[in-house]
Amino acid sequence: MGFDITTLASDWGVKILRALKRVVEKLQILKKKLGEGDFDALGEIRQTVLQLAAPPELVKELKTKMLSSGMPCPGDEGEQRWEQAWTAITKVWASKWNERAYFSTRKAKLDHEYLCMAVLVQEIINADYAFVIHTTNPSSGDSSEIYAEVVKGLGETLVGAYPGRALSFVCKKSNLSSPQVLGYPSKPIALFIRRSIIFRSDSNGEDLEGYAGAGLYDSVPMDEEEKVVVDYSCDPLLNDGKFQQSILSSIAGAGKAIEELYRSPQDIEGVIRDGKVYVVQTRPQM
Repeated sequence: MGFDITTLASDWGVKILRALKRVVEKLQILKKKLGEGDFDALGEIRQTVLQLAAPPELVKELKTKMLSSGMPCPGDEGEQRWEQAWTAITKVWASKWNERAYFSTRKAKLDHEYLCMAVLVQEIINADYAFVIHTTNPSSGDSSEIYAEVVKGLGETLVGAYPGRALSFVCKKSNLSSPQVLGYPSKPIALFIRRSIIFRSDSNGEDLEGYAGAGLYDSVPMDEEEKVVVDYSCDPLLNDGKFQQSILSSIAGAGKAIEELYRSPQDIEGVIRDGKVYVVQTRPQM
């Protein structure tokens, strides 16, 4: 049974506001400790953020936006599913305070308080392959050449701390039909997932000149991915030349089109499902 938003508002409104006030007061104390050089406060801040409760107005607005976008609303699938979703949202917010992100702002001489964190809500496409594109080859600086990496399954094995190599290739923008494979994959695990929602970070730090905020913050799916051992001998991306050329050319073509749209080199993430390219996000290439 789903949530009755009206009942939620009337029964929980006052309690939630009081709880939020307590969390805010605790965060102010912890941030003061952090400013005094107590870096253990980072972990305490993250745990405190996870204690945030969702205001009824936010629950209602989130449901409206998700349903209007054709996504299933976790609150309509029962209280347990909503709790999973809210936990994922707060984990994304809390990741603003992870050690790598915090110390990177200090190194860049940025005020960490200036960074604002929004949470993107996206339906997960259970990908056959995932890719990352750099529309200027980062190794050579060649702006006429696209460089990309591809993995089996979801992209977390590519952007996360998973062992092994991805399939890597380059492709001239003037000849998208002739991608050149540079390295073959060795990642032993691929990730797959049921129809689900992922909550992704979107901070203003990712748009600051000279600060590579991308990848510092967390993306959190509602559901746990299934780990599958990869058998590359059965993978058409490796043993079917025509299929490989089609997929890699499609990825390169997406990269070129997006770069032309934004008129600057782009760092792009996306997936392939049933031969179709889906772009998850793009940002200026640093």
